[in-house]
Amino acid sequence: MTDVTILTTPKAWPAILLPRPAAGDPADLDAATKAGAFAGLHKAIRDLGATGTIATIGASGLRGRGGAGFPTADKWRTAAATPASGRVVVANGYGADPSASTDAILLERNPYGVIEGLAIAAFAIGAGEAIIAVRTGASGVIRTLEAAVAAAEEAGLIGLDAFGPGRHLDVTIRTVQGAYLLGEETILLKALEGKRGQPEQRPPHPATRGLRGLPTVVHNVQTLAAIPWIVVNGPEAFAKVGATDCPGTILVHVRGPEATGVAEVPMGTPLREIAALGGAGAAGARPTKALLVGGPSGGILPPEALDTPYTFDALRAAGAHIGSGSVIVADDRACIVDLARVLTRYCADEACGKTIPCRIGTKRLAEIGDRLSAGTSRAGDLNLLTDLASDIVASALCDHERLATLPLVSGMRYFRAELDEHLERGSCPAGVCHPIAMAASAMH
Repeated sequence: MTDVTILTTPKAWPAILLPRPAAGDPADLDAATKAGAFAGLHKAIRDLGATGTIATIGASGLRGRGGAGFPTADKWRTAAATPASGRVVVANGYGADPSASTDAILLERNPYGVIEGLAIAAFAIGAGEAIIAVRTGASGVIRTLEAAVAAAEEAGLIGLDAFGPGRHLDVTIRTVQGAYLLGEETILLKALEGKRGQPEQRPPHPATRGLRGLPTVVHNVQTLAAIPWIVVNGPEAFAKVGATDCPGTILVHVRGPEATGVAEVPMGTPLREIAALGGAGAAGARPTKALLVGGPSGGILPPEALDTPYTFDALRAAGAHIGSGSVIVADDRACIVDLARVLTRYCADEACGKTIPCRIGTKRLAEIGDRLSAGTSRAGDLNLLTDLASDIVASALCDHERLATLPLVSGMRYFRAELDEHLERGSCPAGVCHPIAMAASAMH
């Protein structure tokens, strides 16, 4: 299994995605059903019906956990209402961010939660095909999923006549390998079709025309794992968990000074409490200088932002985003300029190159970061950074281009004094970078 610690959280925090305890074989169907697995699917089929199931998810306020936070039921309504010869549900478990293992942990520890959520979604929109997309090299995840899918099919929970006579659900596991961009749904669909991984102009959205031209609902595995709980416990119970505008829980990969691991936290939890799970603010810990929130294309936030609620809208307003669910604590030894430079270079290297802002703009941003770090900045570099970032966001085709600007833009927004040290004095207050001015002084 993935060697990642499950961080201890307060007992008052609900366990929806990673039920406690999580001992034994996660692919043991008998144990899973005794613990309540597939009760939601049975209720959806027998009691709610397709329309009632969609209404239940809509009333719960569930928003997609893949980063964009789009209302789940809206996708379902669109796909169900689109005339087509077939429909598809895709679970995105690729886990594109190298700094986060939230998807892998969920698939390994609660595979039936994802499979059941996938089946409920398929039932609701009238899909007969479902795909679980995972990373090619995730051998532990693949083994667990293969065993769980086989057991569920043998038990008649998926497969032939799963939703009644003549109503089948074919569930397949598809391994994909590619870049960071596979977290974007249209790029994932391209990969599943064996095509080059580049985004598509929207509209049309996948819910109306997706995989092989069929209406396709794409969900992060965390979104799917929440669905059975909602159906069993009711939308009102789910709506009471977490934030009013964004209920439920989410998995966060925390990297702190004392601990690193995955935690299930209620939406709306202040960043301060999430960072504390990794030891930030603990006695003896070095002072927190910044939080990187959202992965490689995330925002770099100052300690003054620690009370920001962990929700889609609040983080966007602060200059970050949920993204992959990664929260990294940087102490007083970190250089914000160097951190932003490395992240921007990574985002530029991962860009697919389909559009000019993606192919050229992100590389120019990375070059500005390199010059700041090396002490070779040009006059007007910060104005150029601002204008270029604005142009990229305004003309971008996909979220990767828009979000690739965040590390440098948020760094300049909150840590301008540190950027000025590099720009005007050619020095690095943290002693991480080695600008020309610093290197020259060291020679004397």
